[in-house]
Amino acid sequence: MRISTQSFYEQSRTVMGTQQSNLLRVQQQMGVGTKILAPSDDPLGATRALAVSQSIALNAQYSAGRAQATQTLITEEGALQSVTTVLQNIKSLVVQAGNGTMTDADRATIATVLQSSFDQLQGLANTDDGNGQFLFAGFKSGSAPFVRQADGSMLYAGDQGQRLMQVDAARQMAGADDGRSIFQTVQGGAGYVSASPVGNAGSGVFSATSIVDVSDPNYGKDFVISFTSATTYQVDTATAPPVSIVPATAYTAGSVIQFGGLQISINGAPAAGDKFNVLTAKNAGTDIFSAISDMITALKTAVDNAGPAAQAKLLNALSTGNRKITNAHDNVLTVRASVGSRLQELDALGVTGDSRTLSDKSHLSDLQDLDYASAIAEFYQRQTALQASQQTFVKIQQLSLFNYL
Repeated sequence: MRISTQSFYEQSRTVMGTQQSNLLRVQQQMGVGTKILAPSDDPLGATRALAVSQSIALNAQYSAGRAQATQTLITEEGALQSVTTVLQNIKSLVVQAGNGTMTDADRATIATVLQSSFDQLQGLANTDDGNGQFLFAGFKSGSAPFVRQADGSMLYAGDQGQRLMQVDAARQMAGADDGRSIFQTVQGGAGYVSASPVGNAGSGVFSATSIVDVSDPNYGKDFVISFTSATTYQVDTATAPPVSIVPATAYTAGSVIQFGGLQISINGAPAAGDKFNVLTAKNAGTDIFSAISDMITALKTAVDNAGPAAQAKLLNALSTGNRKITNAHDNVLTVRASVGSRLQELDALGVTGDSRTLSDKSHLSDLQDLDYASAIAEFYQRQTALQASQQTFVKIQQLSLFNYL
């Protein structure tokens, strides 16, 4: 079989081109550190690698969301811890103000301290997240949620929206709680609040309300203790029309009055027409700022020379305020517990997410990372093959019959 010179050159060029292309491909793989230079090299592997890369990118986004949620919740926890401290101080001041040895001047001093606590509480309620967004404003985070009005009352200007953050594939989490649920809400199991209307003329002073029977059919309703005379009282529901719970009964100072699964005692000398309201916490007024403001007003009122009725109004006002502050304090602690559970969940999600990312990166490495030991061996093999084909071509193309004549 005769091989023409042109065919010899073309075949040699093709072989050397193939060898050089294979060598170049190995060099490129070693340069970028991956065995898949183009999807055509391994279509199935390239598809799997793309899916795993997308999973890693999503995990990175979830991780960023968890980091942001954690930072926001830590800021909220710090603010609520300070709120808890302020409320505890207020409760101590209220108990101190109820001491019978206090004078009007002493109570005025306590009122001043309470006013300072009121201002501090407003500042905490208007905490920002460090980025100019108010933490407890709901969706209206661009402006302060708690605004003091001209009459001294506090208006909540935010809403009850929750800014949710995507912290995992199937989990959205609220980064903060709205101000109304913290400062203007009580828990469902909060204690009853007793109060005496400002129109009471007698010196009756109520005790704390105790729960004795939650199975009572009237438990959970609002009640009014009315004195039809200085020596007779009755208990009705605070509804229209009222329903009689305890019919007209002779009053004895300090005796226990039971109704609707509750019990309370009244001391002093109530006057005819006096009333005492025993309301569920949610119907007694849940605004913590209003409760503090009412106590400040009561403490600024002079009672030293005003008689037993004024003293009774002061003690009743402090008792009512103390109960409301206690309910508010319990509510803040419940919100703090929710914040703590969310932080704990974020830690758990972080551990799971890191494990998933590590697994994905390991799988991606198996799919596309280059085995350098094998690649170097292949590189020298292809280099040797190319050199051999080049030298073979040089030797053969110099052959001629004239060399043997």
